[in-house]
Amino acid sequence: MVALAASVSGCRNGTYGGMPDASDTAFSIELTARGETGTAAIAAAVARVSTAGDVIALSGVLGSGKTVFARGFIRALTGLDEEVPSPTFTLVQIYPSDAGPIHHFDLYRLEDAEEAWELGIEDAFADGISLIEWPERLGTLLPAARLKIVIAADDDGDPELRRLRLRGGLTWRDRLATLNRDMTGQDEVRDD
Repeated sequence: MVALAASVSGCRNGTYGGMPDASDTAFSIELTARGETGTAAIAAAVARVSTAGDVIALSGVLGSGKTVFARGFIRALTGLDEEVPSPTFTLVQIYPSDAGPIHHFDLYRLEDAEEAWELGIEDAFADGISLIEWPERLGTLLPAARLKIVIAADDDGDPELRRLRLRGGLTWRDRLATLNRDMTGQDEVRDD
């Protein structure tokens, strides 16, 4: 079982920064997953409701499952059966898909947020789907309109379980309800 937390705030107007747009209200759901297979299943469900222009910020401690989530997401949209490498050293990998290019960023080694411009992050935000591991490294460059997914170990101490909390703004409300219905049979979303 994996738990995921997501936070999306802001608007799709190209503004950057961590604060949501004044008109945005935050909504969230919590899911649990068992092992890499469970995490990949949640990622595939998120991929099915994602569109070009979406920014998905993946947070969690080292080894929590961010890259596993990204691989599941990418495989769901590209049909790739091969290994999807972590961009730890390249910082970004780009995958073509019918939903638009998927930009998988791993910003762990980013020393200054301004270095992200050299990675083409602005183009990624504009025309593709951006999966960002270690999004906090972007500081105020992280778009306000995003889905934040926080992946954490389960409180019960089972090493296979993860809690995933997904949190997003108004543009994500209906999509979060769809995700919750697909994964749990309930379509409720929490108003944060």
